[in-house]
Amino acid sequence: MLINIEGLEFAYKSTPVLNNITLNVDGPQFISIIGPNGVGKSTLIHCLNKILSPTKGVVSIDGKNVNDYTLKELAKKVGYVPYTSTDIFPLTVVDTVLMGRHPHSRWKSIDNDLEIVYDTLKLMKIEHLAMRSSDELSAGQKQKVILSRGLVQQPRILLLDEPTSNLDIKHQMEVTRILKGLCKEKGIIVVMISHDLNIAAKYADQIIMMHEGGIFAVGSPADVITEKNIKVVYEVESKIIIDEGRPHIILRDEPVEIDGSIDVEFKGRTESRTSITTPV
Repeated sequence: MLINIEGLEFAYKSTPVLNNITLNVDGPQFISIIGPNGVGKSTLIHCLNKILSPTKGVVSIDGKNVNDYTLKELAKKVGYVPYTSTDIFPLTVVDTVLMGRHPHSRWKSIDNDLEIVYDTLKLMKIEHLAMRSSDELSAGQKQKVILSRGLVQQPRILLLDEPTSNLDIKHQMEVTRILKGLCKEKGIIVVMISHDLNIAAKYADQIIMMHEGGIFAVGSPADVITEKNIKVVYEVESKIIIDEGRPHIILRDEPVEIDGSIDVEFKGRTESRTSITTPV
């Protein structure tokens, strides 16, 4: 069991954000977290990588409480790509990505680190930007650079907060396809927050749908992304069609009335525990 969350709760001062989340993730796979703004998606992954400390509950990685890891130890296991970069000084692309090797760096390891950096730039198809300054890049190019910095950590778990938000449709699909491939090629868990339900449905092995600070549904895209679930969580009408075994969402511009008696389609959760295991 790689990720174990038990009774997780978090509040900003007196404002509750996460409520009693229990989740197990076991085995390499591509997981998308979806849900409206303000339901706690980013807060959840911040609790996974020690940016935030839970108000209540425990988060464990490889059977060890994340609070018991040093930041450098945790960075060897968990990579994180934020929604936006906070770099202050412009660096070359190579230097920016090389910063991701810090948890692994040792004396005279620079040659190996650079090899990993250039392999990653090639994977992301931005090796031609290697010596460009970061302040000369487009928003989409910067996003790929920051993603590359997370990848060179060579983590067992990669957490991504809307990593394709600044990319056009072609590059959204390209990057998401690369991330999905890494799960099998590198044997890692990729957890990606996404607001694009169709991208999530097309590529994810498992989907976590959040609502009002909790996990509303979890399971395969076909189990989670349903017309009824979208109506309850997003308060919009939709039509779901199945394309190559995966749901595709067509939104309808119709007023929505949420009836308390609505029969929510929810196949992924048990009464006491939500588990995500390696898809077969």
